[in-house]
Amino acid sequence: MPTSSETPAATVGTDGAATKLTANNIRAALDGLLERRTDQTRLTSMGAGSDDLDEGRAYLAATVDGGWHVPTWPATHGGRDASVAENQLIGSVLREYVVPDLYPFAIGLGMVGPALLAHGTAEQQDRWLRPIASGAEIWCQMFSEPEAGSDLANVALSAAQDGEVWRLGGQKTWTSRAMWSEWAICLARTDPEQPKHKGLTMFVIAMDAPGVDVRPLRQMNNDAHFSEVFVDGAVVPDAWRVGDVGEGWRVAMTILSHERAGAGSRGGGDGAKRGARVPTWITDLAALGALDDKVRRDEAMSIYAADMASRWTAQRAADEARSGGSPGPAGSGAKLRTVSSYKRRAYLANRSAGAAGMLEDGHGYIETVTAPSMSIRGGTDEIQRNILGERVLGLPGEPRLDRDVPWRQSRKGLL
Repeated sequence: MPTSSETPAATVGTDGAATKLTANNIRAALDGLLERRTDQTRLTSMGAGSDDLDEGRAYLAATVDGGWHVPTWPATHGGRDASVAENQLIGSVLREYVVPDLYPFAIGLGMVGPALLAHGTAEQQDRWLRPIASGAEIWCQMFSEPEAGSDLANVALSAAQDGEVWRLGGQKTWTSRAMWSEWAICLARTDPEQPKHKGLTMFVIAMDAPGVDVRPLRQMNNDAHFSEVFVDGAVVPDAWRVGDVGEGWRVAMTILSHERAGAGSRGGGDGAKRGARVPTWITDLAALGALDDKVRRDEAMSIYAADMASRWTAQRAADEARSGGSPGPAGSGAKLRTVSSYKRRAYLANRSAGAAGMLEDGHGYIETVTAPSMSIRGGTDEIQRNILGERVLGLPGEPRLDRDVPWRQSRKGLL
């Protein structure tokens, strides 16, 4: 009788052979590829001068043949055609290993990949999915614009068809990972005479194409992970259009639903090995002596309790997403909880370090100066609350007078 950790999942096999996937044979495969975590493992986060892409790329290259990082993807594209149960089992076992911060690769793995599987052609999937899974190619998401951030459907970057190609022109901003990326998935305006949600089309654009100019924006934590991207006459083949003309909003919603649900973010973490009873951020606070103070100890326990409730809520949302086939609006709640936890932990750690916390190498300093951006990136907290209110709680939506008005007219503020 197998133990719970050895209970076989459903039948799989990247070579087509019928094999039972168990925790032990996953470990047998991963032991030859990855280092195991220990109580002393501390995983670094990208940023503040720690922008080494090599560790993440090496990890993805090592795991792609077994389909270990994106198990539910087709085996031909870097996955292993895994079932839901197998995916959960693999994710659980991966927590026992050192998985680097995959921030540079997260858009491709967690958002572009699922969008291509849902809306892409077979040729597009063949061209782009395996290089995403292997870490060979990095992607960014060109959505936000100077006058269309939270109001994403108001984007103005234009795409005009010219035979078998499209010519793109305009500006994007807050494009994370653009300076590393070979490719971008780009939302563009193809019909300004349609209402703003209906005149959009999604494209893939090469970041080294003539007419594409990437200008990094340096943040107060010294990162330059966001960029402005100026596009002046860049040519995109029609074969790189994702979805039908005018269906860009539908593709964008697929991407954003995966972003809010945190899909593809497997990797990094707090460094605690699987089964550890105390998160490393708490042991770090204890080492600083912060938990000797009753007020700080109470705050730490409040954060920990909220994290546990968030984990259970996220599990319920994940189960609902699997039954429905894609992440739902509850992902907005997950993002709000994740951001709140990040900020509270950062500020507590920094305060606990005392005067040393003001130094660049002080405990929690980088997290503290990064924290304000977490409420903005990936959709502002305000937008997430609107989504929860309208789509989860069923509250009345805000008046939308531009729903049936041509974008060219509504953008001028004539409503």
